[in-house]
Amino acid sequence: MNVLIIGGSKFLGPHVIDALLLRGHSVTAFNRGRDPSQSRPGVEHVVGDRATDLERLRGRKFDAVVDTCGYFPRIVALSVDMLAPSIASYVFVSSISVYVDPIEPPRDETSAVAIIADPTIEAITPESYGPLKALCEKVVIDGADRRALVVRPGLIVGPLDPTDRFTYWPHRAALGGEMLVPGEPSHNISFIDVRDLADFIAGSVERGTSGIFNASGDTAKTTMGDLIASCLRIADARTRATWVSEQFVKSEEIAPWSELPAWIPEGEDTLMWASSAKAVAAGLTYRPLDDTVRAALDYTRAKGLDRGLKSGLAREREAELLGRWNERVKKAM
Repeated sequence: MNVLIIGGSKFLGPHVIDALLLRGHSVTAFNRGRDPSQSRPGVEHVVGDRATDLERLRGRKFDAVVDTCGYFPRIVALSVDMLAPSIASYVFVSSISVYVDPIEPPRDETSAVAIIADPTIEAITPESYGPLKALCEKVVIDGADRRALVVRPGLIVGPLDPTDRFTYWPHRAALGGEMLVPGEPSHNISFIDVRDLADFIAGSVERGTSGIFNASGDTAKTTMGDLIASCLRIADARTRATWVSEQFVKSEEIAPWSELPAWIPEGEDTLMWASSAKAVAAGLTYRPLDDTVRAALDYTRAKGLDRGLKSGLAREREAELLGRWNERVKKAM
């Protein structure tokens, strides 16, 4: 197949390209060319902005399109209008953030999506991101009809992650010493390895899969304890985890998700429970947790363990918080 990737220079895109190349397909990447380090041998690169330069693709023949970077319905409509009429599959990478929070049972692809008051707004905020993604989905489904595949990932993790939202934990475990960990080890969490997501997308393109699919982890099977144990095991740095209570996290105003990546307090994490059972039935598979942790650690080690991370607790703040927690524990003894 001849597949066009819109985006493709960051995180998910390069992994989708790799998955397609491994399957023997031809790939063309259309993006602004801002990260040449992620270019792949054998991939045709067309440099351009999807908002202004789509004419550079006029007349080209593709079997499928994988859109990894659509955020505004007006702009997504430009590529759908040009490309959808002549292709077999249009894949749009969305997000589980499209759902109304809290997501109500059955927490599957039929759950209600969020609505934005002004659908013409073109600014990404925590409030606008999900509803705008939902509007983009509608543009794709209306334009490509039964050839549309909408994939709604949860937290994507693994090599090339620019956010450090998951990488923080193996990175921190590799630094040694006492590591602050929130809540209880039994607390359920959800994420998907970027390579598993890429494999699902590439396989779906081959199979001509259409419809809407959540693509996240199995929250019922993965806990914060599992993650921390894997990080400590893989890092092998004599790091010891100190678990602090949710009450302490709230009293100290420690920010979940940003300062404590991949973790949201009990009862506030309903979107993480979006079911991916439909995607699993359609071919989504999960690699072992240790594989994901090891790959994330290898990636961050290559970048340097001494670098500042975009997510997670700063070491000074972590030390202060651990001091207060340990003092509280002593007083309670």
